[in-house]
Amino acid sequence: MEWLEATDVARSIRLIVTRLDLHYIDHKRIVCFRSHGSSSRARARIWSFPKVWQLALKIPPHYVIEVLSQYFDHLSNDDKTRVLIHELLHIPKNFSGSLLPHRGRGQHIDRRNVEKLFQLYKNFL
Repeated sequence: MEWLEATDVARSIRLIVTRLDLHYIDHKRIVCFRSHGSSSRARARIWSFPKVWQLALKIPPHYVIEVLSQYFDHLSNDDKTRVLIHELLHIPKNFSGSLLPHRGRGQHIDRRNVEKLFQLYKNFL
């Protein structure tokens, strides 16, 4: 498997965070990669940075967003934005380095919620 820094994805993340006013997300602490050769069927994944590693390495919380080239790159720009919004929804409001599940207390990360935010993003244009 090959990992390459994805500056285009990082720019998109910065734009999404700004337009949707996701003030609790520090886009400077999200690192984006494009992977090639993964056997996963996901379009993208978000990776956490657990508290024990933050303490051990004396580094504040960070996240990694990985887009899987074979499934992500061929998407339309709108669908790429939807995928990235979905991944950002896994970040908790305290930006702790942990991840939110798809179904939590009173909150679901699903197509309906992603589409709602996507429409807000599009209306910003």
